[in-house]
Amino acid sequence: MPHALHVGLMVPANNTTMEHELLAWLPAGSTCMTVRVPRGAGMLTEETLPAYKAQALEHARQFAPAAIDVLAYGCTAAGFLSGPAGDAALQAELAAVTGKPVVTTARSMVRALQDTGATHIALVTPYLDEVNVRLKAFLADGGIGVRRFASFYAQNVQELGRIEADAVARLARETFDDTCDAIFIACTQLPTAAILEGLARELGRPALSSIQATARYVLRAHERLAA
Repeated sequence: MPHALHVGLMVPANNTTMEHELLAWLPAGSTCMTVRVPRGAGMLTEETLPAYKAQALEHARQFAPAAIDVLAYGCTAAGFLSGPAGDAALQAELAAVTGKPVVTTARSMVRALQDTGATHIALVTPYLDEVNVRLKAFLADGGIGVRRFASFYAQNVQELGRIEADAVARLARETFDDTCDAIFIACTQLPTAAILEGLARELGRPALSSIQATARYVLRAHERLAA
C-alpha cells in the first residue's frame, strides 16, 4: 500500500482544480502545499511566457525549506509553449532552486500515453491555437499523433474556469472514434476526476488527463527515491 505523500504543487494563480484532484489520485492521507504563480487574465502566449517562467522560478523558492517529497509543476500551457527541451530545462532549474525532485505535467502526459502504447489519440483541450499547435508538437516528439482533436477555445481564464466536468465528458465523447488508441484531456484546470473511469468504460480505450498523469509520475518519483 503506497504511503501518503506531502507534495509541492505549482499552478497558475487562476487554477481551482488541480490541488483537490491531484490529492484524489494520490494515496489516502496525502497533503499538498500549493504555490500559485501570478499571471494575467489572458491565456498564456509565447510573448508572456518568459515573464511567467521567471515568476515560477522566484515563487518556487518557497519550497526549498519545506518538507515535501516531490514538486509537481502543473503549468501545462507553459510546458507546451516551451517545448520538450524547454520543459526539461525548467524542470532542472526548479530542482536546483528547491532541492526537490520535480515532475512536470507536460512530460507526465507524454509518458502516461507512452505507457498505454497509444500512438494515435483523441485530444481535448481548452486552449487557443497557439498552444494547441505546440501541444501537438510536444506529443509528436514523444511518438504520439493526434488523430482527432477538439478544443473549448477559452479566450481567457474566466472562460476556462467556467468549464465543468459534464461539458468535458461530452466533448470527449464527440471527439473520440474507434481509430484512436486513447482519449487525452489536457489542462490542469479542466475537471476530470469524476469522468475518466466512465469514459474509459464507455469508449473501450484508456482515458487519461493531465492531473491524473501528474499524480502517476509523482508517485513514481517518490518510489524511486524510496528504493
